[in-house]
This record gives sequence, structure tokens and C-alpha cells, in this order.
Amino acid sequence: MNQAYTIFGALGSGSVPVEATLTLLGQPYSVVEAPTWEGEAQRAKVAGVNPLKQIPALVTPDGETITESAAILIWLADRFPQARLAPSLDSPLRGQFLRWMVFVPAAIYSLFWVRDDPSRLAGPDAELGARIKAATADRIADCWGMMESQLDPGRYLLGDELTVLDLYVAVVSRWGSRRKRFYAVAPRMGEVVRRVDADPRLEAFWAERFPFVDGWESRGAAG
Repeated sequence: MNQAYTIFGALGSGSVPVEATLTLLGQPYSVVEAPTWEGEAQRAKVAGVNPLKQIPALVTPDGETITESAAILIWLADRFPQARLAPSLDSPLRGQFLRWMVFVPAAIYSLFWVRDDPSRLAGPDAELGARIKAATADRIADCWGMMESQLDPGRYLLGDELTVLDLYVAVVSRWGSRRKRFYAVAPRMGEVVRRVDADPRLEAFWAERFPFVDGWESRGAAG
């Protein structure tokens, strides 16, 4: 039986928080690089584990396939409770943890399917596509702002312990406008994701899987 996890993913994609989680857990894993937005050949790599031909998809050492980034992250955190990457089932923080773990993909992540290629809804109408792209950017900013208004972060989003929610937000917040709007509408969450960016346990990982290029505001440590 294979003792390692297999992740179907790509650089800078929704597989990155899953890979970061496995890195923190010290679990062996391999990545099948499948940037599905590059064409049918890449999507075909994923078809056998996810009929939607989307990443991420995780194949466990037992041969089980799990899709949907939030589901994978919650499952991993609960599978290894000793790592404390999620509030326990009886923790008073568990409800809010689940709330935000579902909110991020439902309200924000899903909009990038449209934003990355507005023609999926607009067809060949370039003007409509531009309006859709602007509207989705506004909606994403509004959702981050609402999340900010409902949270009272400590060192991390749910208090003083890092969870997979922090890893998730640190990655998703980087998509789009280099976090500039994110920092503007969610300044306290901005402090948290900078801290996640600077986590020494993930320094080599970020450099390989989602490197910070020149001009990123997130470069530099947060105490």
C-alpha cells in the first residue's frame, strides 16, 4: 500500500494550502502537476480522480480520493488532531472555524472561475466580460471586508494558534490584485496572512510553490 499522499495540483493554485498543510504535518506526499487552465491535456491528468477535471484532488495512502480544497483541509486537520491545525470537535471555536472554511470557497474562491475567464459567462462579448471581471473583483473585496468585520483575530484568524483556515486565506488572498485590495478592506486579516507568509517552517515551501515576486506587499515578516 502506498504510504504517501498524492495531490493533483499546480503552482500557486488551490492545491498549495493542502501542500502546506502536509508540509507542516510532516506527511510524505507527491504532486501531480496539472495546471488545468492550460488545456485539455492537463485536465485529462485529473479526470480519473475528479470528473470535473479540477484541482486540487487528494488521493490518500488508503486510495481514497477527496476533492474540494476546504474538505481536504478539514479532513487533514481532523485526521491529525495532535498538530492542532483545527479546533477540536468540542472546541467553542469549532463553529466559526467551519463557518469560515465554507465561506472562503463558497463566496470567494468560486468567483475566480468566472474572473479568470469571463468568457465562460459573457461569451465573445468583450465589454460584458470586462463588466463581469470588475463586478467579481468588487464582490471578492466585499466578502473579504465582511469576513474582517466578523472576526477578532489574535496572532491568527481564530486566536493564537495557526489553523488550516490561515493557510487557506493566505493563499486565496494572493489571487488577483497582489493583495492590495485585500489589505485595504481587511487590514487585521492582512497582518495574519503576512505572519503566515513569514512562518519559518514554510519558508522553503512558499519559495517553491508560490514564490513572492518583486513588488509583493506581503514580503517581509510580521512579528
